[in-house]
Amino acid sequence: MASKRTPAPAAPPGAGNLSNLEACVKDVARALADPDRGPRDLASFAPLRAALARAVPRLPPAYQEAIAAPLLRTLDRLKPSGFKELLASDPERTGSASLFLDTAQAVLQAGDDAATDAFQEVVSDLYDGFLSAEDRRGVKLPERSVLAPLVKWGCPDDGPYTWPAEATASLGATTGVVSLPPGASRHGLCVWAALGHETSGHDILGADRGLKTELADAVRRSLREAGMTTLAGYWADRIDETASDVLGILNMGPAAGFGLLATLRGFRLASGSGARLQSEGAADDDHPADVVRGFLAAATIRTLPFGGATAWAAAVERETQLDAQVVRLSRREVSLAEARGSAATAARAVASTPLRTLEGHALGEIQTWRDRDDRIVARLGAALLGAGRVSAAVEQGDYAAHAVAAAVTAAVGGSDPARLQPRLVAMLESMHRLNPAWGPLPVVHSGDMSRRPFFAAVG
Repeated sequence: MASKRTPAPAAPPGAGNLSNLEACVKDVARALADPDRGPRDLASFAPLRAALARAVPRLPPAYQEAIAAPLLRTLDRLKPSGFKELLASDPERTGSASLFLDTAQAVLQAGDDAATDAFQEVVSDLYDGFLSAEDRRGVKLPERSVLAPLVKWGCPDDGPYTWPAEATASLGATTGVVSLPPGASRHGLCVWAALGHETSGHDILGADRGLKTELADAVRRSLREAGMTTLAGYWADRIDETASDVLGILNMGPAAGFGLLATLRGFRLASGSGARLQSEGAADDDHPADVVRGFLAAATIRTLPFGGATAWAAAVERETQLDAQVVRLSRREVSLAEARGSAATAARAVASTPLRTLEGHALGEIQTWRDRDDRIVARLGAALLGAGRVSAAVEQGDYAAHAVAAAVTAAVGGSDPARLQPRLVAMLESMHRLNPAWGPLPVVHSGDMSRRPFFAAVG
């Protein structure tokens, strides 16, 4: 006699609703076009050293040891002449000088205001969640960093980006730095969903030696086995960005997927190229083309074990399809079927391949999105949409990723992102105050040597 199969849970009400996506795109563009450039970098040795010395004791001990004290030691080794040479060697502020100054800003901005605390809580939650003993049974901790990155506001033209621990190691630090445009502290709610890509993605990938290489091999092998040999190299060569998109969704659920669409379209709108995903991926760009990133997001959502997965995946795929024109990847034209199929194969390979670097476990075994997460999102979303004190709605087991997902889901589903954002910040700040790694902080006013931006170049 055949055993009865447990029916799949039904999609929750509202799953797949992206009716307000256009307003969210405009909200992102507003954040990226905001004239606020962030705190000015201290580019003189003595003022910078004095400011850092004042900031070190105001950080939690773990961050003093991991990032602030090493930065001061590096500055002392450089001396005024060496610091001047460092700045002169990187006039465009894209390399070593940018790394140093960004790391300094992260130290100086810690605890600066409610939005910074909220930002830090999201990054801490995403990183710590991936390392939790409960989710990581039988998997060793990463070699490079077991401490969540420090956050900063600045460099709005670059959008969200991260300096992973493999980059900050050149400064003696053992954790990374994540940056958001300053305007995102007030507008651009969906940009906050990009933190899944940055922290659950780049920072996690950079913390485990050999992980990116093994994932690239898995993606290349899977595409070849699926008969898509011509695209195997395209996806494998972009494994950092590809795997970061997948990991962001595994850790933040479908909100990271439709948040990606809003953020990419908002970036294109703010850059003057129109609110449309690009269909062409340049050969020298580390990012897959926008359109195949959309298909990758849809395919990843479809793998998640929760009731709304099919509805959300279909909605993200539908929106991506609306923007798709002639798809060219590294100067090669590919059909929409090839674009979708290759993205789906890459998503499954990243999420489901058992990896030696993770003791035979797959990334999707360590973190994924379940119905329980979706129920928390629904409850927190109701609180964010209400008029009461949002901190009162937070219960044990609620995390910052749930709060961001709740706000972004409510916004794309029809609510005003401008009203939701300050309430999200208040909810996240209340979570941060209870974070034992931080606690109440006093106000402080202010490898791979490349930072990992969220956006591909504007074509």
